[in-house]
Amino acid sequence: MVGLAGVGRSATQEQDTVLLDTPANADQAEYMEPRFDNVQHHYDLSDDFYRLFLDRTQTYSCAYFEREDLTLEQAQIAKIDLSLGKLGLQPGMTLLDIGCGWGATLMRALEKYDVNVVGLTLSKNQALHVQQLFDDSESTRSRRVLLEGWEQFDEPVDRIVSIGAFEHFGSDRYNAFFKMAYEALPADGLMLLHTIVLPSDEDFAARGMPITMRHLKFFKFIMDEIFPGGRLPKVTDVEEHATLAGFTVNRIHPLRLHYARTLDYWAAALEANEEEAVALQSREVYDRYMRYLTGCAELFRDGYTDICQFTLAKG
Repeated sequence: MVGLAGVGRSATQEQDTVLLDTPANADQAEYMEPRFDNVQHHYDLSDDFYRLFLDRTQTYSCAYFEREDLTLEQAQIAKIDLSLGKLGLQPGMTLLDIGCGWGATLMRALEKYDVNVVGLTLSKNQALHVQQLFDDSESTRSRRVLLEGWEQFDEPVDRIVSIGAFEHFGSDRYNAFFKMAYEALPADGLMLLHTIVLPSDEDFAARGMPITMRHLKFFKFIMDEIFPGGRLPKVTDVEEHATLAGFTVNRIHPLRLHYARTLDYWAAALEANEEEAVALQSREVYDRYMRYLTGCAELFRDGYTDICQFTLAKG
């Protein structure tokens, strides 16, 4: 889904295209259909609704409060810089962003690192928004946003970043995902995978954290009504499937309390815009999102969920 001829190392021409539903390997028996419906159920609700509680970059993932005085927008940019800084990007490389959201990471990479970028998203709204950002950009590097999943991608790239998408893949596709990423990268390739994780059973026991019926009901609510089809991996799941594909796990960087704080910001912003949110959607949608944001903040604060960045090297 990413990449230009020659792995993007020498491409300098402008190339802005949105490609819709064009599976690269649809003729293969093992072709897996991306889960468009599950993703669009959540992310295509309404860009205007999301703007009520996201920062100006429209980054919908855990921020990184490297200093206490950072605003949410500054902390989101700090998270993007943290992520891209682990990849050893050089001018002219091609970066693939799997689950590119509204494009903040792509634009930061384009502007700060002077790389070619390709973004993958299953959200129609996000693809259109990113394309507009690309159209307005003065960069001479190639930039593409594709309305397709990693399952459809079959091009070489230099680096891969994926922030907040792995949770949507499903455990039945972990091996295929890491295989695709490994094969897309060069011998010295790196991938930054940023995902929510569940503590292991041993962690729950060691921390003396009971899983109550209230927790189970909330998890069911999240998976049924907020992120249908989603599944949270454990750290060992990522390690096992990544190493099976050939990756070396260079670093695991937990950011749990940073996400609790991010969610607090989002909940406060949505609550402050309650009237407009209800007008844009409905009372039911507003209440559902407030329950989701405040409940998830509590889970991260209490340690029932964590979030980690995995730096993976092609071995």
